Amino acid sequence: MSSTMKDLHRPAGTLADSGDPVLLTPEDAGWTYAGLRVLRLAAGERRMVNTGDFEAFVLPLAGACTVRVDGLVFELAGRESVFTRVTDFAYVPRDAEVELTTADGIEVALPMARCTKRLDPKYGPAERVPVEVRGAGRATRQVTNFGTPSAWTHADKLNACELLTPDGNWSSYPPHKHDEAGECEVVNEEIYYFRIAGRDGIASGPEGFGMHRTYTTDGSLDETVTVRDGDVFLVPHGYHGPCTAAPGYPMYYLNVLAGPAPERSMAFCDDPAHAWIRAAWASQAVDPRCPVTSHEGRLA
Repeated sequence: MSSTMKDLHRPAGTLADSGDPVLLTPEDAGWTYAGLRVLRLAAGERRMVNTGDFEAFVLPLAGACTVRVDGLVFELAGRESVFTRVTDFAYVPRDAEVELTTADGIEVALPMARCTKRLDPKYGPAERVPVEVRGAGRATRQVTNFGTPSAWTHADKLNACELLTPDGNWSSYPPHKHDEAGECEVVNEEIYYFRIAGRDGIASGPEGFGMHRTYTTDGSLDETVTVRDGDVFLVPHGYHGPCTAAPGYPMYYLNVLAGPAPERSMAFCDDPAHAWIRAAWASQAVDPRCPVTSHEGRLA
């Protein structure tokens, strides 16, 4: 796939659909598997979602909701914002009619993947979501592994996790790729969905910003972009990273990955030019601001 920055970087609002912040299908992205919806429901609103040939997670970003699917009911406690708590979530299968209702309003993400197997709906408790502190020094960040293969086995193609990067820090570093099947990587299409906190570190808004880079070693793709709250960036191939949070503006992003491999995997290869950085973390202190959150709330 030949890609330009315009194709890959989708600023906030450009994927909006009838009042919802994001509607991104694999066809919109120019690939096969990975997609993302972000829905915004008003207080008291009821919404029906037909999953079609996609499995999905129902992941509250801000607010709480009730999920009804296949005769089951999941009450998602949610959170005030992505910067305040690790949330509970639900898995919903393909070929399902999903009802979402909310008492007070919600913004909710539906990371999704085209799949063939139909699994049962399932609830994911917040207290069982593994929270990882990755990196050291200015590359310290929190990885919330709610939908990764090692933490959540109940999916066919869909992989997802959340990253929280304290202001001034780097994440998705060293740069890495997963665009071919090999000894250390599998093929995955990847979506980055960004939220940027304001000066209080909790509420997101348009004033904050960060940076993201995606590139190939042959130079055919080399894009470094300013990302703001609500932006989406697509990674069809090549190395990606770093994501940098500007001083004063903590960064969140939701990663959605899916691909053709028969078994779910998020295996990747570091850029050999920068792989040494990972070993250097052993001699650096971990940023004490991480972890930022847990299922009990904000820690930093």
